[in-house]
Amino acid sequence: MVNRGPTPIGANPTMTKADLVEEVTKLGDLTRRDSETIVETIFDSVIGALRSGDKIEIRGFGSFRIRQRKPRIGRNPKTGTKVEVPAKKVPYFKPSKELRDLVNPGGKAEAAATAPDSGTPA
Repeated sequence: MVNRGPTPIGANPTMTKADLVEEVTKLGDLTRRDSETIVETIFDSVIGALRSGDKIEIRGFGSFRIRQRKPRIGRNPKTGTKVEVPAKKVPYFKPSKELRDLVNPGGKAEAAATAPDSGTPA
């Protein structure tokens, strides 16, 4: 990821597609055009698989799938009138356990270490 220095409180840094292309370019003897082709191919493959109803599973990262939303009655926030919202398909990403653990380092280990004793003799 691109090092942007310290993050101010409340700020939301974002990695863009251009940042991702730059990271791929740094990995080896690749031109920027080659890196753009690689990133575009990956994105196009994921989109194509989701469009055809396939599930994408990337070990150690997560899985992408399509979820079907039912039709419902919503409200127009401006006028408050009822509006029919049709059924639709939405992409959904579920991170892997490895990714969750990398994002939250020491989550379970620290929780277990700081949890009070259960009171059962050893």
